[in-house]
Amino acid sequence: MLNFALVGCGRIAKRHSDLLGNGEITGARLAAVCDTIEESAKTIGQRFGVPWYLDMHEMMAKEAIDVVVVLTESGYHAQHVIALSQYKKHIVVEKPMALTLSDADAMTKACADAGVTLFVVKQNRFNVPVVKLREALEADRFGKLVMGTVRVRWCRTQEYYDQASWRGTWALDGGVLANQASHHVDLLEWMMGPVDTVFAKATTALADIETEDTAIVILKFKSGALGLIEATTAVRPKDIEGSISMLGESGTVEIGGFAVNEMKIWNFAKEIDGDADVREKYSVNPPNVYGFGHAAYYQHVVDVIQSGSTPLVDGSAGRQSLELISAIYESIATGREVKLGSSEHISRLGETVQ
Repeated sequence: MLNFALVGCGRIAKRHSDLLGNGEITGARLAAVCDTIEESAKTIGQRFGVPWYLDMHEMMAKEAIDVVVVLTESGYHAQHVIALSQYKKHIVVEKPMALTLSDADAMTKACADAGVTLFVVKQNRFNVPVVKLREALEADRFGKLVMGTVRVRWCRTQEYYDQASWRGTWALDGGVLANQASHHVDLLEWMMGPVDTVFAKATTALADIETEDTAIVILKFKSGALGLIEATTAVRPKDIEGSISMLGESGTVEIGGFAVNEMKIWNFAKEIDGDADVREKYSVNPPNVYGFGHAAYYQHVVDVIQSGSTPLVDGSAGRQSLELISAIYESIATGREVKLGSSEHISRLGETVQ
């Protein structure tokens, strides 16, 4: 049984604590929680009957922890992961893993030097329809890829941003691209392959925040295929979708719903056994925008630690989508098409974090 501790007890911590605290993950249990806000730590700690702390170093010193989960503000991820690596315990960090590439590299190095695994949360990769899409891609059922599109059409009102002062800031959060759409950006690159260039436009349409709440991105992949990212938190009055679609010379797939969890289209030129089942069984929308993937993700973490295998999304994989997001922000800032991989991209993400 692996003992998990949470550092950060904000909004997303409810999902993590529910899974670990309610015994939904085989081989894992919630052992302790920590937050600098007493009420936040106390609420989750008392709910699951585990010790709660205001200082993560005190928690790590006093409790028998095997895995620590960093759920703090994005701009603090690097600082907290690097500090926690000294305890030589495996680390799970929520998306995005960091706000700058230099921070991502420092996190990966710190964990490697400590001999621990760094897991980056990308739970949508574990949604069953997404798994089926990946299987079809690896079986070359699409043939030549033509276009890939992700759409994030969610509602985040001013009340949401006002609930925490770090939301919508360059220093600690980023906008819809770095926060809400980061999972979808990861999925698009994972499916379509390396990106060659990006061109993007963004605006702050409805929210009173520093960063963007609406963006459009055109991508050219190294394969020659094209891509599109449509991301906004300015949908009103409620969420519409979080989706991915892929078009190839021999097939078309679209996964929709509001958490990339509802199979909308599964059409291939050559039908095989099981295609009808995919269309019938995997058309269920999840109960919330986090989807069903967190449970499968945590099971994957446990399995990797117990078997010593390689995680699906480690620091290196987490860095790839961060580089893409950084290049997109550079395009927005400069008004130019940006080529990936040339340098640390110009981005305001994390600009005032000490």
